[in-house]
Amino acid sequence: MTEAQESLARLRRDMVDRQLRRRGISHAGLLRAFAEVPRERFVPPDRLDEAYADHPVPIGHGQTISQPYVVALMLQELGPRQSDRVLDVGAGSGYQTALLSRLCRHVYAVERLEALTERAAATLGDLGVSNVTFCTHDGSEGWTDEAPFDRIVCGAAGPEIPQEWIDQLADGGRIVAPVGGPHVQTLVVVERDGDDLHRRKLCDVRFVKLIGRSGWPEGEGAQA
Repeated sequence: MTEAQESLARLRRDMVDRQLRRRGISHAGLLRAFAEVPRERFVPPDRLDEAYADHPVPIGHGQTISQPYVVALMLQELGPRQSDRVLDVGAGSGYQTALLSRLCRHVYAVERLEALTERAAATLGDLGVSNVTFCTHDGSEGWTDEAPFDRIVCGAAGPEIPQEWIDQLADGGRIVAPVGGPHVQTLVVVERDGDDLHRRKLCDVRFVKLIGRSGWPEGEGAQA
């Protein structure tokens, strides 16, 4: 391992200890995934020094890679199991997708921007990830052809949980996504129990907007 690689490995361990464990992230498999996935591979080269910083990092095209703690909180609440099929909406850099790939059977990653889809797919390919399928289309509509999903998670904020996601959620399934207005949103968990839906709120957050037919029109909604 080179000196630069050792330095990045130390930053990764420090991120797990300081940003995650100390803030209540306790899921062993999730912590292990964060310790193993090289976050530096998912940020632009000119942002390498921010790869393990405690804040979102721009990745181009008006998008960001979310703060590590927020990603960890969402995935811990999502509770993916090894047998699960997970829909990852707004895949962006592919970092969250890579983490999920270590926690479930298969990830179906949707991104509306082709350039980001191609970059994320190439990065995961380089890392040897084989249980992810990417698609470029309107993630607010879910992915009908691959439904139902055991878990659905979204890295962008819409005005409400799209009905399409609820329709594509398996019995016993769970959705974790930010919901709200232009400036502040709330992280929401929705769980299906037969025909009943149980909803709870976690905390206030700020995400880029979910653009699409069941999200925000282009030019409206939340900003990073």
